[in-house]
Amino acid sequence: MRLNFNIIWQRLHHFRGNQLLSVIHMGRPIETCLCVTSYSTQKALNDYKVENEGIGKMALAKNLASLMEESSSHFIQKGASDHNDDKEIGKMALAKNLAFLVQESQDIKEKKSKQKTRVELKRLLEQHIKKKVKEQCVNGKFQNLMSNVIADPKTLMDAYDSIRVTSNVDLALDGDKLPFESMAEELARGEFDVQSNTYGISTKGAKAQKEDLVFPKLKLRIVQEAIRIALEVVYRPHFSKISHGCRNGRGPWSALRYIRKEISDPDYWFTLVINKNLDDCIFTKLVSIMEEKIEDPGLYAIIRSMFDAKVLNWEFGCFPKGHGLPQEGVLSPILMNVYFDPFDREIYRMSMRYEAFDSKHTEDERSHSKLRHWFRRQVNASSVQQSSVRVKPGVRVHCCRFMEEIFFSISGPKEVALSFKSDIEAYLKNSLHLEVDNQTGVLECFGPLGVQFLGTLFKRRLKESPAVRTVHKLKEKIKLFAEQKQESWDAGTVRIGKKWLAHGLKKVKESEIKHLSDNNSLLSEISSFRKAGMETDHWYKHLLKIWMQDVNAKTAASEEVILAKYIAEPALPQELIDSHFAFQQRAKEYISSETTSTLALLSSASSQFIPVSVTEIIAPINIIKKRLHRYGLTNGEGYARTCHLLVLQDDSLIIDWFSGIVRRWLRWYSECDNFNEVKLLISNQIRMSCIRTLAAKYRMHEMLIEKKFDLELSRIPSTQEIELEVENVESASQEFINDDALMYGISYSGLCLVSLARMVSESRPCNCFVVGCLAVAPCVYTLHVMERQKFPGWKTGFSSCIHPSLHRRRIGLCKKHLKDLFLGNISLQSIDFGAWR
Repeated sequence: MRLNFNIIWQRLHHFRGNQLLSVIHMGRPIETCLCVTSYSTQKALNDYKVENEGIGKMALAKNLASLMEESSSHFIQKGASDHNDDKEIGKMALAKNLAFLVQESQDIKEKKSKQKTRVELKRLLEQHIKKKVKEQCVNGKFQNLMSNVIADPKTLMDAYDSIRVTSNVDLALDGDKLPFESMAEELARGEFDVQSNTYGISTKGAKAQKEDLVFPKLKLRIVQEAIRIALEVVYRPHFSKISHGCRNGRGPWSALRYIRKEISDPDYWFTLVINKNLDDCIFTKLVSIMEEKIEDPGLYAIIRSMFDAKVLNWEFGCFPKGHGLPQEGVLSPILMNVYFDPFDREIYRMSMRYEAFDSKHTEDERSHSKLRHWFRRQVNASSVQQSSVRVKPGVRVHCCRFMEEIFFSISGPKEVALSFKSDIEAYLKNSLHLEVDNQTGVLECFGPLGVQFLGTLFKRRLKESPAVRTVHKLKEKIKLFAEQKQESWDAGTVRIGKKWLAHGLKKVKESEIKHLSDNNSLLSEISSFRKAGMETDHWYKHLLKIWMQDVNAKTAASEEVILAKYIAEPALPQELIDSHFAFQQRAKEYISSETTSTLALLSSASSQFIPVSVTEIIAPINIIKKRLHRYGLTNGEGYARTCHLLVLQDDSLIIDWFSGIVRRWLRWYSECDNFNEVKLLISNQIRMSCIRTLAAKYRMHEMLIEKKFDLELSRIPSTQEIELEVENVESASQEFINDDALMYGISYSGLCLVSLARMVSESRPCNCFVVGCLAVAPCVYTLHVMERQKFPGWKTGFSSCIHPSLHRRRIGLCKKHLKDLFLGNISLQSIDFGAWR
């Protein structure tokens, strides 16, 4: 295949003119110049036409023009006589330039074809609004944001697209045809009616227990999103480092890592529990804080209208934040951080006062200066042992805040911790008008209780030396060996006892047969007291009941213990019994004595080890088990059971629901030290509950279900596969984790339980309730709220604190968004509960 030389001739004539073409023909025809790579160039052009034909032609013509220009210059300088000598060099240069041409075209094609992620799309949309916001900054203060930025049709369109991206809706699809021009005019004139753009939902039941929840309609939601983006641009660069809630590159994971790694040698710690509803006093304080950076009465007026309409769901201590719940609202995270920004700055001032200007500890801190200590060691040439002595610094104050959950740690005496806590409570009460629960006290870091923060438990312990770990490992091996022998002994004695029961029943039955009965046996003598008409099994149970009363079996733990203690062990040889119990006793003595003696032998090695204290993050295993029981995944004894509410769902959706639990827990508890227990719980309970749910749907045995859905069940990994699953989940969710401000409530969104209500028919149509989605919903589902958890609560990946007004509400969802909701790709904030009223 050859190039179309008529096209090339036209392109060259366009860039260089007829004079250049005549110069090229002096030495050789143009066909011989271009025949080297004519096939590859034409193929690259044809491939790129599919993506962007206009840009590909222009780039190709431009590169060919520059190529011919270089060739013509070469011929003019060298002359016609040097043409034959430089023929090979010209061919090489020509092929090289054409190769670059094809490569550039391919790079443009790949760049255009690469699809942007949701986070990248949201960043791009925010960049459009960010430029407008920064243009309103005059003398360090932002002015007229409402009239010049928010009341702009393009801003409202970008805010709507941002909502659609959060709802995982493709922007290429047509959305709702909203009157952005009229909305912008109403906002600019201050005539936007907030009250008419809201709808309320109340709980069902008695009037005394009714609770109302107000939601924004689509127009008001777009306005809220535009305000949120504008406020993020203004305040995001100025937030304190101690704030970890809903910020770019910060989240629960960063708060846990900060407490574990950055806080060294704390003595006392405590958390503050804040309880307060949004009132006029708090709203006035919020406006005064915002006026330091923003001068815009119109912005404050519309926020005030949202407050009066009760659509601004912004409360302290009502429920744990971060689950993507509908009652949180899109303005909750930014307004919460803005309101606590003065508190964050006050923490720095208090820390400096306690650390640098506390008269009780100034002298100690000066004497323990690290620089002076190092300098004196160098001058005095002190030994290595002296230089390794760790000097405890003076008073140190650390703080970590996630929304309204606040964690403090103090390095110093308890009096300093109590004084600091009282100063913080006074500031929150007097300056921010918040109420603090005084039931939480100051706890010792090495105490047995620990402190609760972000749904986990923090404890401090001393890190063991390598020698001590070796001793403990030996101790565990001996202990495990002794336990294995005890289990074998118990299993053997129980088996003997059960055989005794079967043998007794056999003899009772033989006593009824005359030619098999033994008149001299004990059973034959007892049979004389048998009542007439009493069946054999009933008679045998009656005998066992009398025997159990005689041995006082009520004090025994179980039936197996009775059989082992009163039946099997007395029948065994006494030497065997004595040897077993002697072995167990000596194993216990050996463990304790061996540990003490080994530690004494390794005292020299242990003396060189400097004890280091570490912070442990413990996941609440018992709370997780309770959640599983309340959601119907386990029974009262903790065994996996069928989730009957999911039986009518499709197979893939059932597996996605259970897979969503795994994904949330792997994200949330990946930083915990007892993550192995969480993995075991996932392997034993979640996977088995999914298998039994599918087995109940198909009425098949569990083993057959595992074989049938072997590939699909790989999304719910077993214990051996979870390590690999953790890496995959972390890489897949990294975009959400690093941008908790953009994807608020999605990466750690709670898992809700829905059941199939009815199928959608032509007579009763229904569209998807997700904002921005116009797809037809094939089914209508019922949302189930299992409990309403009060703050502070254990965050376990479940939406246990959904508002009760949403209980048993029916929602229509397409298959795509139902799967996204199960897997945690969207949250309940993306659902418009007012689509049916």
